[in-house]
Amino acid sequence: FCLVCSGLSERVAHKGMAQFQEMMRQQLESSMDAELEKLVDTVTGADRDVCMKDFKGFKNLFHRFLQVKGPSVEWIKIKRPPEDSIQPYDKIAARGLPDGVAASLNKLVVVKLNGGLGTSMGCKGPKSLISVRNENTFLDLTVQQIEHLNKTYNTDVPLVLMNSFNTDEDTKKILQKYTHHRVKIHTFNQSRYPRIHKESLLPVAANLSMTGQNADGWYPPGHGDIYTSFYNSGLMDKLIAQGKEYIFVSNIDNLGATVDLQILHHLVSQPNGKRCEFVMEVTDKTRADVKGGTLIQYEGKLRLLEIAQVPKAHVDEFKSVSKFKIFNTNNLWISLPAIKRLQEQNAMDMEIIVNPKTLDGGLNVVQLETAVGAAIKCFDNAMGINVPRSRFLPVKTTSDLLLVMSNLYSLEAGSLTMSPKREFPTTPHVKLGSSFTKVQEYLTRFESIPDMLELDHLTVSGDVTFGKNVSLKGTVIIIANHGDRIDIPAGSMLENKIVSGNLRILDH
Repeated sequence: FCLVCSGLSERVAHKGMAQFQEMMRQQLESSMDAELEKLVDTVTGADRDVCMKDFKGFKNLFHRFLQVKGPSVEWIKIKRPPEDSIQPYDKIAARGLPDGVAASLNKLVVVKLNGGLGTSMGCKGPKSLISVRNENTFLDLTVQQIEHLNKTYNTDVPLVLMNSFNTDEDTKKILQKYTHHRVKIHTFNQSRYPRIHKESLLPVAANLSMTGQNADGWYPPGHGDIYTSFYNSGLMDKLIAQGKEYIFVSNIDNLGATVDLQILHHLVSQPNGKRCEFVMEVTDKTRADVKGGTLIQYEGKLRLLEIAQVPKAHVDEFKSVSKFKIFNTNNLWISLPAIKRLQEQNAMDMEIIVNPKTLDGGLNVVQLETAVGAAIKCFDNAMGINVPRSRFLPVKTTSDLLLVMSNLYSLEAGSLTMSPKREFPTTPHVKLGSSFTKVQEYLTRFESIPDMLELDHLTVSGDVTFGKNVSLKGTVIIIANHGDRIDIPAGSMLENKIVSGNLRILDH
């Protein structure tokens, strides 16, 4: 009898707890709605309409955030993707290209994710406006690539930039310089969501202004917002009306993400009923990529698994190069009509990324974000294509910048290709210390970019400068101790060398 009673009381207690939690959730949502209405009331006209659309998306995300119980994946349910769900690029390319490749190109739109600032590299303004090669910015190279396609095949492939409120104004100013290029450029803004207090889960911002302390109250909610903001902008419907069928989406700082005709042909040549609505380009994982998201089979669907979703006990397993062999490059090919369908059915389901931040004043806040690749599970006949590593060439740091500025690559029509003189297909591993973090300081430390064709590994730490025509081969480690300075003389050739201490060449 006692056992029955205790079991019953546990169930009652559990039910009571569930009701209490549900009541708290409803109270939080009600408080959030009230706060958002106050914010909306501070603006009028077109700004109010945009704000209402943004907040509708945020409310949906906030509602789902409050509903989440436990991890978004159960480790035991994770399976390796079926063999045919991730195709090797060589198999796709072996089909060859038809004569009418222009018809396929005219169905394509290139979309670049352009919401990020260059602050991590010590630059103000949009990251896309940083010079990366021969005075060309990321945006310059993108425009050159698409213009080359349009001229070569007599096509009309447009470029669409997804800006954020951080990058929109500066980007629009610079777009005037491309007026006479053979590429139509469109922009739309991703949403603006309110940062929320970590404790109260209510908005930080007092009004919608982007000035003063209030500027810290807002954030662009990750690239998963592309589906909603592209749809809301009206631009998607215009492009579909023009006969566009696919978008090729990539980060603007990935210099390997050029339009690939083989992948495009594979997409448009499938019979309509079997047509693939989503392709994720993946590539083989190396030790440098252990944190990258990977593709798994989960509950019968192809799905992106990010490290943030992995239970702590399985993080080492996730990072294993032998078990999870590939990672997501964030180069994606997505059907436009499919995005429209899923948006209108409210069927776009992406895992929520909870991103904690500490503002300059010390306030702890939370950002709710989503990732564009996480929507793969929502699309029909989705697949991965295992592409060559050359299609993943992101520039996140000055160490990456050194690689793309060097003689490892040649530049033609906006595209970087590995020099045929390089004996290894992989790039050297480069680690530049904190003295090189900011682009302006980095540039002052090189009189010219060293010859790196035969370099395997470079580590530089401390106050180090490089003279003209330096050549680096094998493994080179240069460490200037605190208070010391090392000047690598012009014309030096360092092969499998460790340089430390103090080496200074003075003019007299």
